[in-house]
Amino acid sequence: MKTDPDRDLADCSSGEGACAPAGDCSESSCAPRPAQCTEPDCGDDPPAGCCAIEAQGVEVYYGKKKVLTDVSFGMAPGRITAIIGPSGCGKSTFLSTLNRMSDLTIGCKVSGDIRLEGKSILGSGIDLIELRRRVGMIFQKPNPFPLSIRKNIQLPLKEMGIRNRDELEATTEKVIRDVGLWDEVSDRLNSSALALSGGQQQRLCIARAMALDPDVLLFDEPCSALDPISCSVVEELIASLRRQYTVVIVTHNMSQARRIADSVAVFWVQEGSGRIIEHGDLERVFEDPKHAIVKDYVQGGCG
Repeated sequence: MKTDPDRDLADCSSGEGACAPAGDCSESSCAPRPAQCTEPDCGDDPPAGCCAIEAQGVEVYYGKKKVLTDVSFGMAPGRITAIIGPSGCGKSTFLSTLNRMSDLTIGCKVSGDIRLEGKSILGSGIDLIELRRRVGMIFQKPNPFPLSIRKNIQLPLKEMGIRNRDELEATTEKVIRDVGLWDEVSDRLNSSALALSGGQQQRLCIARAMALDPDVLLFDEPCSALDPISCSVVEELIASLRRQYTVVIVTHNMSQARRIADSVAVFWVQEGSGRIIEHGDLERVFEDPKHAIVKDYVQGGCG
C-alpha cells in the first residue's frame, strides 16, 4: 500500500502494528496495517510491523547449486532500500524472489518465507498476476513493448480489466507526467516506443509499472545501460518516488546508493553461496560498518 507523505507518524519501534498519527499512538489506536509505518528511522532491524516486505530465511537453489543462503531482513515502507555487493553474490536473484519472477527460471527453488504487508507470497495459492501488479519490476535494460507509447501504458491496464477510454487516457497522461516524460512525448503518443532514447524508454517502463498502482517498485540496476545524463535523470526520478512507494534497488554504484537510498543491504559470497552480511541505515553502514569486509567494500578496497 502506498504511503501518505503528509502523514506524521509516531514512534514505530514497538512493531505491534501500524503507527497512528503522532501524538495518538496508544495500544488501541495502532491498527494492524504494517505498510503504513513510515517512521523515517526504524533502526537497523525494523520490526515486522514496520516492514512492507520481509525476507525470512530465504534460500535459493538453481538445480542443485545453492545461490542464496539464509537471507533475512526487512524493507521499510516509503523508503528506498539499496542492495549492494559484488557481481555474482545473488542480488538480482534475491530481487526476483520478491514478486516471484524467479518462478520463471527453470530449476529455481525458493525456500524460507517472503511477506508482503505481513502475508506470505510463497504459497501455491498466490495470484501471481496480482502480486506482480502490486510489486512491479523495472529491469536493467529498458524493455518497452514494440508498440506505441500510448499502448505501452494502456495495454497492461486493459489486461487488468480497465476499458473506459477516459480513464485510460487520464492514467496515461498522469504517469507519463509523473516520470517527467510528458513534454517530450505528448505530441507523439502513437509513435513507436522503440524510437525513444534509452533513458526515455526506461522512464516509460517506470511509468508503465506505476500505471498499475503498485505498492512496491523493484529496480534491477536500472541505470547500468544508460549514458550519464540519462542515468542522472532516472536516478532523480527514483529518488522522487520515496514515500509514494516502497522502493528496492540493486546497484553496483556506491555513489548512487549514497545519493538515493535510505537503507542498505550488503550481499557477499561466503562458502560458495550469496548471503547478507550487513544491513541497516545507509549512513550507519557506510560510515560505521560492523563488518570488516563491508568497510573495505564501501571504501573501494575490495569486491
